[in-house]
Amino acid sequence: MLAILENLEYVKYSWKRVFQKEVNMKLNEGVPFERWNALFDVAGMHIQKRNAERMESMSEVMNVEKIFGEQVFTLGKMKERLPKKVFAEVKEIMEHGGEMSLETADVVAKAMKDWAVENGATHYTHWFQPLTGITAEKHDAFITNPDKMGKMMMEFSGKELIKGEPDASSFPSGGLRATFEARGYTAWDCTSPAFLKKDATGVILCIPTAFCSYKGEALDKKTPLLRSMEALSEQAIRIVRLFGNTEATKVTASVGPEQEYFLVDREKYLKRKDLIYTGRTLFGAPAAKGQEMEDHYFGTIKERVGAYMKDLNEELWKLGISAKTQHNEVAPAQHELAPIYNTANIAVDHNQLVMETMKKVATRHGLACLLHEKPFAGVNGSGKHNNWSIGTDNGVNLLDPGKTPNENVQFLLVLACIMKAVDTHADLLRQSASDVGNDHRLGANEAPPAIISMFLGEQLEDVVKQLVETGEAKNCLEGGKLETGVKTLPNLSKDATDRNRTSPFAFTGNKFEFRMVGSADSIASPNTTLNAIVAEAFCEAADVLEQAEDFDMAVHDLIKKYMTEHQRIIFNGNGYSEEWVEEAERRGLPNIKSMVEATETLTTEKAVKLFEKFGIFTKAELESREEVLYETYSKSINIEALAMINISGKQLIPAVAGYTKTLAEAVVSCKEAGVEPTAQKELLEEISGLLAEMKAARENLMKIHEEAASIEDPKKQAFFYKDEVKTAMEALRTPADKLETIVDKSVWPLPSYGDLIFEV
Repeated sequence: MLAILENLEYVKYSWKRVFQKEVNMKLNEGVPFERWNALFDVAGMHIQKRNAERMESMSEVMNVEKIFGEQVFTLGKMKERLPKKVFAEVKEIMEHGGEMSLETADVVAKAMKDWAVENGATHYTHWFQPLTGITAEKHDAFITNPDKMGKMMMEFSGKELIKGEPDASSFPSGGLRATFEARGYTAWDCTSPAFLKKDATGVILCIPTAFCSYKGEALDKKTPLLRSMEALSEQAIRIVRLFGNTEATKVTASVGPEQEYFLVDREKYLKRKDLIYTGRTLFGAPAAKGQEMEDHYFGTIKERVGAYMKDLNEELWKLGISAKTQHNEVAPAQHELAPIYNTANIAVDHNQLVMETMKKVATRHGLACLLHEKPFAGVNGSGKHNNWSIGTDNGVNLLDPGKTPNENVQFLLVLACIMKAVDTHADLLRQSASDVGNDHRLGANEAPPAIISMFLGEQLEDVVKQLVETGEAKNCLEGGKLETGVKTLPNLSKDATDRNRTSPFAFTGNKFEFRMVGSADSIASPNTTLNAIVAEAFCEAADVLEQAEDFDMAVHDLIKKYMTEHQRIIFNGNGYSEEWVEEAERRGLPNIKSMVEATETLTTEKAVKLFEKFGIFTKAELESREEVLYETYSKSINIEALAMINISGKQLIPAVAGYTKTLAEAVVSCKEAGVEPTAQKELLEEISGLLAEMKAARENLMKIHEEAASIEDPKKQAFFYKDEVKTAMEALRTPADKLETIVDKSVWPLPSYGDLIFEV
């Protein structure tokens, strides 16, 4: 009866009235009325209590303002807890730089520690982003030695806040550090707020930091990003000053990364060693249904996934991450989360937390979150659209064209500079979005091609065309109205241009969307590169314009010059088409197809000159990153190859061999029964042939893998893995995937694609 009451818990009638009929029936069966009355009262109290708990929980979740940033040591909390003078000093350093005194750091550290301890923290960590692409942390307790009376104190000094000393020898350094050179430093990045992580280890105060070697080389993703942000600001201020903006003191890059991901059942995930070891399925035949019906994109969110998203949002909001948009993506079991924009530095930190939180929350729901760019063959992979914009601290978005972009000279100069930057350094921009998983995705009719181009849309393309051909843009296309043809629906204001999802670098109203970045990758590298190449273009433009006697004529001529010289980078058509590949080649645009080929662009003379000019990377730091990337590629493919050898040898081949025995016995039984086993024999022959092919391919992969391991030069080894090992891996996968389609499902040892992407 309690179950019935719970199903009707929102019915406003009294329980006794609703179930009077049932009560009368039970009375007739001899059940005392008092007993039923008591049951009604107990059930009613139970349901009221449950409703109260639900409403309390819902109100807490729904009150985003209350929970937002509760685990973050925000500027507001600093203002409440710090003396006015100290707060003013810290705020000034956060906004304009400078060195914090140890006295001030001590005050900040105590306030930060007190807040953290009040919220249950026992440890702190310098949270940093080494060249592994993920985050790192070493926990230290706040405790000190007990006094003579045995009393323990909780302390945290300014020195501990500002500087940490993790072991630098075990992180990738590309030769910057020898194994015996262990000392490294973490330095507090006060521009990114400290936060609390709550998990099985307890509550940890996390302090975002940069990570460098004993000699000062950057060993992380954050340090170059911060350097690039300063370079961009310095050069962009020169541009806005030329247009009379004397109030702005800095220009900031803002980023909003859209994060795509897959969710699969954790129990099935744990039965796939390839997913566990590599993040993607190394074997797997397509399911009978994929994404061809286009019914998953923006479709109704399943209950289990919805519960996950609700929990994820709450966790992110508590961390001060403005998760705003959620929806189903194109592939089955694929979804997307998008935040509101933030400064590039904080956006990078937040995106790392988003990925970490996605995985943690998935485990709670019996799910596994897959961030690999291509976890399943045959359906779309996952990317991370990096929306990038730049604006002054007095509220001017430098990428806002206004209603008449043809008359907005400052915007046109900024646009011309970005065209120049992207065209000049297309190879570096392509490299910044390169990782091992992304090689499976880019150019695969689901993501932008490997060729860098810019989409401007009809309106801006027309303005550029006028400026190039005639030297002036007298008019621009307008959006107009969109008539729906339905009287009860309003006519909509139509944008002056459409969108282009096939473009790797698309202008989308007041920002550029860099769509090539991989789902699992850090967005630090693409934003470091974007900031650097645009800073260079701004610098060269300012050098010319600051010396001009007639500014108006000089800026007009420079805009036309840049747009004329770099118009080849503009492409508004279908980036997936073969025609564009041919056209791009005619234009002389680079088509860098793999991570290995892209890596060498880091150390070209052009790249070294760019990064050293603005102090973003030294040549040694670039060479180290090149080596790290080659090693990362080789190690990743090595793990995949070993996983394939292991899975095929210990699971697939034995399972198929056992099945052939069953078929052979069936053939013998049919013959003994006087029936010609034609079908059984044909099936046995087909499976035996594929089994032999798989075994031979496995042996070949083992041989080639051993050869790859013997190559000492990092670059040569990476290319060998790309050209030889990956080819051998595909040769092993082909017969295995065919076998999956004809071997009895009860025999096949791996959960199928259908099991993984449709049963969530």
